[in-house]
Amino acid sequence: MPTYDPSTFPPFAVTVDLVVLTVRRHALCALVVRRGEEPFQGRWALPGGFVKADEDLGAAAARELSEETGLCALVPPSLSPGAASGAADGNGAHLEQLATYGAPARDPRMRVVSVAHLALAPDLPAPRAGGDANSARWAEVESLLGPADGSGPDADAAPPLAFDHARILADGVERARSKIEYSSLATAFCPAEFTVGELRRVYEAVWGVVLDPRNFHRKVTGTPGFLVPSGGTTTRQGGRPAQLFRAGTATALNPPMLRPEV
Repeated sequence: MPTYDPSTFPPFAVTVDLVVLTVRRHALCALVVRRGEEPFQGRWALPGGFVKADEDLGAAAARELSEETGLCALVPPSLSPGAASGAADGNGAHLEQLATYGAPARDPRMRVVSVAHLALAPDLPAPRAGGDANSARWAEVESLLGPADGSGPDADAAPPLAFDHARILADGVERARSKIEYSSLATAFCPAEFTVGELRRVYEAVWGVVLDPRNFHRKVTGTPGFLVPSGGTTTRQGGRPAQLFRAGTATALNPPMLRPEV
């Protein structure tokens, strides 16, 4: 286009950041990396990085996750803005674009707009640091953001997350907490076959509450299409054999599983 002059517009960069959540040892955990470069060298941050000129957003997210943590890519290369309602890969992970963050001063290097992605998956392996990350780990969300009473992060998480990653993480956690009320998303944290007790512990970990086992069992087994008996049992929780279920075909829960007021 001969009349278009790109130099009349200020330059800015695009990054991707990933809120990767899993449940480990009955606690909601997020994947974080320790930055090996400035700015915020030595601080914990969400995995992510700059999008290359010839790279799709989903491909950039997958590449950064692999480079910085060594985990197999959770984000499919074709993830697009139309995936806002969520998608699942072959491993059962839930994937969606979370939000876009573009405050002018969010990155001290230059004007940077970040497209955040949310990934939820069953108990994932320990990450392996690489790229520009010195180390990577799973950290309990409460230690990164502070408990619900707003008392702040603990000493292990200080100083706070780099950039505006605390806000991005908080938005991702709230998205997960809200979506498991009205959708079958909680099963994305479970293996292919699971017990009602294991599913209840997912809700307890994500919401940060303790639920009544009998009421929970009645609600989830009475919600049409939510759970389907697999025909097997397990004793991996100890005690008597517990019935195994798998996720049903329902994507929306009716009635919803409303979280208790704290």
